[in-house]
Amino acid sequence: MQGQPAKKEAEAGRTGPLDELSAVLDSDMRQVNARILKCMESDVALIPRLARYLIAAGGKRIRPLLTLAGASIYNAPMEKVWPLAAAVEFIHTATLLHDDVVDESAERRGQKAANMIFGNKASVLVGDFLFSKSFQLMVESDSLEILGILADAAAVIAQGEVKQLTTANNIETPLAAYMDVIESKTAALFAASCQIGPVLTQAGQEQSMAMRNYGMKIGNAFQIVDDILDYSADPQKWGKDIGDDFKEGKMTAPVIFALESADEVERSFWRRTVGDKIISEGDFEAALDLINRHNGLQKSAELAKAQIVEAKESLALAPTHPMRATLLELADFVIQRAN
Repeated sequence: MQGQPAKKEAEAGRTGPLDELSAVLDSDMRQVNARILKCMESDVALIPRLARYLIAAGGKRIRPLLTLAGASIYNAPMEKVWPLAAAVEFIHTATLLHDDVVDESAERRGQKAANMIFGNKASVLVGDFLFSKSFQLMVESDSLEILGILADAAAVIAQGEVKQLTTANNIETPLAAYMDVIESKTAALFAASCQIGPVLTQAGQEQSMAMRNYGMKIGNAFQIVDDILDYSADPQKWGKDIGDDFKEGKMTAPVIFALESADEVERSFWRRTVGDKIISEGDFEAALDLINRHNGLQKSAELAKAQIVEAKESLALAPTHPMRATLLELADFVIQRAN
């Protein structure tokens, strides 16, 4: 892994589980997409313009797919799941809009970030609009428990973003604090997505928590791999610039592992670049060299793999269903992205 660019999933034949999910759930995803398009309608012209710009950028739709897949395992009434899957996607899209403003991102999914075209104010406000639409969609489930699960997830995501601000530029950040951040800002929505099916069908607390834990661990691994790719991917194939986390002073797993065994000279480098954000030409390459020297990418991958092991153990508690096998393959796919 060290120093090797990530290959585009499609070129490496690694979109299998997602392709399979998309194919099997095609008719359901059509219903979800129809609700997404309908909810983007507004008399304020800028709202559908900006929202459609984001939709056109693509994305794997992994969260609504997980919502539909989890519901399928429990034979949930899909007409109740469609608006919930759309709500999940709106929550995710809203957080992307806000994230790009906070991070001052220039690119998202291989094209200009929305804030670079429409401005920060419009991006934040349209993000708020999408959040409000997500709650309207949640109500259609007629389940206060599901409303609570998704509302809690939205709140936890916001807290996660604030937590990340408190760890940024702090080279003393421990691994536990990093895991707390990613569990909040990324994994919480994966967890809520997977929990919808057993809750909607009243499958019981054990099943609900098993699916929630599967989603949580998948989400953790997904974010850890993203953090690995920020130091190792080919930007043309990944669709984002690499090194953004380094430039923004984010404390992610590769840096934390590099710091665990760093000497004073190396710590001084991290203090200047990540801590004080004083970055010169060649510093990113130097950072990558230090990360590789201390096996930061390898240790990060091992951390992600441990999350996937736990995800699979939780999924084993779910009912036997063809979709369960696909979700097991999806767990492996999350790790393969890092190779």
